[in-house]
Amino acid sequence: MDERIYTVPLRKAYWTGSRLKRANRSVRILKEFVERHMKPEELLIQPEVNEQIWARGIQKPPRRLRIRATKNSENLVRVYLAEG
Repeated sequence: MDERIYTVPLRKAYWTGSRLKRANRSVRILKEFVERHMKPEELLIQPEVNEQIWARGIQKPPRRLRIRATKNSENLVRVYLAEG
């Protein structure tokens, strides 16, 4: 099992397109980041990560997010919030 800690920059969500789609775009940016770095066959984002992105609403997602990505033997990657 492979486990990595990343700080994902989400600032691109603020500068491209409508501010009413920022949280949706942040989730997409997170998925693209994890796919680029971990190369999974399947990707599962845990609800706690999604809730953290949406905590301040659709217009103000966090500028960066610290995550813990784990990859098992079947190339399934799960994304959790990193502690601390």
